[in-house]
Amino acid sequence: QLQLVESGGGLVQPGGSLRLSCAASGGTLEHYAIGWFRQVPGQEREGISCISSSGDGKYAHSVKGRFTISRDNAKNTVYLQMTSLEPEDTAVYYCAADRDCTVRYFEYFGQGTQVTVSS
Repeated sequence: QLQLVESGGGLVQPGGSLRLSCAASGGTLEHYAIGWFRQVPGQEREGISCISSSGDGKYAHSVKGRFTISRDNAKNTVYLQMTSLEPEDTAVYYCAADRDCTVRYFEYFGQGTQVTVSS
């Protein structure tokens, strides 16, 4: 069964950058669309980006122009490069996998990594 593990979260100052990684085991990511989500306690989970199996990236308005999603199929890993971070970006970030970016509920989720943007 496909398992996803996020890494790269941490504490960063406003305006800073982080790169999140989503590594897979138990299967290959090559044939999956990978989405990135984030959630703040007490709020609904927000889908922020998705990359199709063919490499097409999509972004929520809240992160467009600041975040970049990419994939390295040889490393079985998907990345989320985050720049110009704002305190409002503070959340637990999750990656997820499914057949394409249009699915309503992704089948596989990682355990999440905390991103805190604060001075």
